[in-house]
Amino acid sequence: MPTVMWFRRDLRVNDNPALNAAIESARESGDGTVALMTMIDSALWPTWGAAKQAYLVDSLQELNASLDGYLTVCHGDPRDEVVRVAVAANATEVHCAADFTTIGIERDREVGELLAAHGIKLVITGSGYAVAPGRVLKPDATPYRVYTPFYKGWLAHGWRAAAPYVGPAQWISPVPSVPLPAVALPVGMQRSLAGEAEAMRRWEEFRSNGVRDYKELRDRADLDGTSRLSTHLKWGEVHPRTLLQDLGDSPGEEHFRKELAWREFYADVLFHNPHTITEYLNPAFAEMEYDRGPIADARFEAWTQGKTGYPFVDAGMRQLLTEGWMHNRVRMVTASFLVKDLHLEWQQGAAWFFELLKDADYASNQHGWQWTAGCGTDAAPYFRIFNPVMQGQKFDPDGEYVRKYIPELRHIEGSKVHEPWLLPDGYAQGYAERIVDHHVERDESLRRLQAIKRD
Repeated sequence: MPTVMWFRRDLRVNDNPALNAAIESARESGDGTVALMTMIDSALWPTWGAAKQAYLVDSLQELNASLDGYLTVCHGDPRDEVVRVAVAANATEVHCAADFTTIGIERDREVGELLAAHGIKLVITGSGYAVAPGRVLKPDATPYRVYTPFYKGWLAHGWRAAAPYVGPAQWISPVPSVPLPAVALPVGMQRSLAGEAEAMRRWEEFRSNGVRDYKELRDRADLDGTSRLSTHLKWGEVHPRTLLQDLGDSPGEEHFRKELAWREFYADVLFHNPHTITEYLNPAFAEMEYDRGPIADARFEAWTQGKTGYPFVDAGMRQLLTEGWMHNRVRMVTASFLVKDLHLEWQQGAAWFFELLKDADYASNQHGWQWTAGCGTDAAPYFRIFNPVMQGQKFDPDGEYVRKYIPELRHIEGSKVHEPWLLPDGYAQGYAERIVDHHVERDESLRRLQAIKRD
């Protein structure tokens, strides 16, 4: 009998356990036919920014091409559409990968019950992680809240080998596919290359030219020292274990392995603490004094547009506006500036990042913000207040990153670009003046921290 493969955040053919399971089950039944489907969820789609929407459309087009045009796109509620496709295909099973979000877990439970009413089984195989959330636990069977011991447990747990593709199969299209939505990117934002082939091309390039120096260069915003694979991982265009199987033990490769583990750590933290999509992991920080009102709103707007007057911060925010991506070091600096210089709550910044980042998922985005804000998984975090000038001087030493994204500062040479207020012509091209004094606001942040510690 036929089976159905339901693609979600696993938009690839290779190393896709759920797709392999759908093909093998169909073969074992003697039929060998597989219906391929994906969902534009009418409830979730409007909550995404145009950057993610456009990227997903491009990725689905690439996936469809790799499946000979047989990918059926459905629009609506998966509780209705998955059942409709499965019944039309006369399928005995629907296959998909696990979703560990609270919404996803409940949706899959309901879909499974609805399918069962038609005599169809929902089969969940694999996930988007090398080690699924909930698997790595302390010796007392409680979850980790600190990264380093989690990493050691994650390594000790290990992961399965990559699963070679067992297809193709006889693809079928039991229902008509709806057109993919037409999505316009935000004004000024560049389109990114999407799809499994691009993910593997980027990985091979990074393996050949970048991973050996990754430990030393990953924080340099002016260099192409990162893998740029975060968006491909977010959409499952490549599986993390595909990357892990190619890593050796050099310092650069070991550090990249640790970065992959950070992604899995945050997924694990969110799995055990689903409320932290919007709430503080450390609830004491909900009681901290935060700025509100017209002045705070104006400062937030300046931050979103890259007009704070601090070049390294503004370059990052403008990179976000033009690319839908931001260098990880700069993400931390811009986040720190919002929370600890502007005294705004992390949820405001996280929402802006989620709106514009093509790689944003809730686990990494929300908990990356909470880590920087000092209310997340770090053991002694709040005293870490990034100096936006010193960060720029250290990680963009010649000012190339700043000049790339801030044309108003291109007349300033070298590292002087990080302090235009010291130059007689620093503001000659209309660059914004500083909206706050970092040194004053640093002291204010520490005062507010002491206030909640005394309570």
